[in-house]
Amino acid sequence: MKKILFYCQYLAGMGHLVRSTEIIRSLVPGFQVCLVIGGEPIDQFEIPDGVEVVYLPALWEEAGELIALNQSVESVKIARRQRLLGLFEQFQPDCVITECFPFSKYKMAFELLPLLERAKAAQVKVVCSLRDLIMTQSMSEKGLARKQTRILDQIRQFYDLVLCHCDRNLQSLDTCFPSAHALTCEVFYTGYVAQSLATSSVQQDLKSPRIVASVGGGRYGYSLLKAIGEVGPLLHQTIPHRIYAFAGPFMSESEFHSLKTLTSSQPNITLQRFTPNLMDYLYGADLSISLGGYNTTMNVLSTQVRSLILPSPSPDQADEQWLRASRLAQLGAVDVLSPDQLSPSALAHSILQHLHTAKPSHAINLKGSENTAKRLRQLCNQTVALAR
Repeated sequence: MKKILFYCQYLAGMGHLVRSTEIIRSLVPGFQVCLVIGGEPIDQFEIPDGVEVVYLPALWEEAGELIALNQSVESVKIARRQRLLGLFEQFQPDCVITECFPFSKYKMAFELLPLLERAKAAQVKVVCSLRDLIMTQSMSEKGLARKQTRILDQIRQFYDLVLCHCDRNLQSLDTCFPSAHALTCEVFYTGYVAQSLATSSVQQDLKSPRIVASVGGGRYGYSLLKAIGEVGPLLHQTIPHRIYAFAGPFMSESEFHSLKTLTSSQPNITLQRFTPNLMDYLYGADLSISLGGYNTTMNVLSTQVRSLILPSPSPDQADEQWLRASRLAQLGAVDVLSPDQLSPSALAHSILQHLHTAKPSHAINLKGSENTAKRLRQLCNQTVALAR
């Protein structure tokens, strides 16, 4: 069985880890997989059975700078680099997958470039797992040119394949990376990666509308969930319903405590920090209200639940989430919330209006996980054929 070393680093939210593990779920039947996690561990997060998991000393990002827990960033960098190279020698993969790098996460070059050099020397296949959008709007013309040159050079040096996890009919790489035509390896469009639908273990209240409010990792979700808490009393007077709200593992304790105080006396709202079963809540829900991260949006599309999406207020995520949500809104697959719609009266109006609309339908390709596994099997078979 061929071996895949899958490197995943999340610096702010948890979306990169969610997408990576969903891809790995499809890889496990045909590959031996080692998942390398470089972000903060998440309690209750479920890794697919049969996967070897290695946690590097955690790094994350605040105000554009890398942060480590109780250690200097430089000492953590040294330890991580040594651990990653040692793991490569120990695991001896047939394929290395870097999640998003070199298109983003260049702060991790201190450990990834040595890993890629080692993979190249060992003639190991190297693949980039890339989400749908690369945000470059805020960059200067010179900065964008330098970034594109660097990416093209590193793809040329190290990479055999770029897996672009989107529907090409909706989004193509060249719309956000103008030099895509100059890439020296194949760009394969897998379709979007959506989490698997499971048999719902969530108790269904068929008499009352069920509303699910979620904010991904939670670092930038307080304003949306605060608005949900404030609209709760108004909705309680208007319609029977249940709201299930999830704050995310990375929301600050002070913000989470504030939300608990706001919602504790509201019987129509259940607030939790995190659930590994968000898809179960969305399945059969009447409305989803959320930020617009990749995975949450794909969950909405997969369950075909009515949705209101507020693009993240984070400066690093707002352009990406707004672009994705607005394109899907043009197809009628989602609806977009703006910050000026978060007052109790405006939000209540939007919720009541959407609870009475028809459920959306679409033909967007959500088979990204399965198609990724299929293409990687082909890549490894090509390796075998060449070796013979």
